[in-house]
Amino acid sequence: MVNAELTVGQLERKLSQKLQALYKEKLGHRPSQITCKLFDQKVVIIIEDSITPTEQLLLATGDNRLAEQVRSNLDEAIAPYIRETIEQILEAKVEDLLIDATIETGRMAIVTVLADNPIARKIEATPKGKKLPKASAIPFS
Repeated sequence: MVNAELTVGQLERKLSQKLQALYKEKLGHRPSQITCKLFDQKVVIIIEDSITPTEQLLLATGDNRLAEQVRSNLDEAIAPYIRETIEQILEAKVEDLLIDATIETGRMAIVTVLADNPIARKIEATPKGKKLPKASAIPFS
């Protein structure tokens, strides 16, 4: 399906689903939720429960420093795949990709700056088949 046929909301959902599948395929871990929001040439992605079982094990044994180093290495390793997925879904070149995760909360944030606005179908102001109510005249006193 070409992006011009998809609304912004549909693009956001499609991107969330593809990133969740990517995370599962590459890291063997499925985050509980991925939220994507498009803002013109920017994409903000929040990944809930992004910490892998390996990182969780390191945290449980008290090796927070090693867990953070593993997270940093994983972010660096998966970044090209995230970039490719975003470019494929949104049909726009990624100029900048910023990734950070917080081990304590398990959240990961991705901020992307695109070269162009993604193309999406505009949503009609009123659903098809529904008419706007007519304005009634109110007499002035």
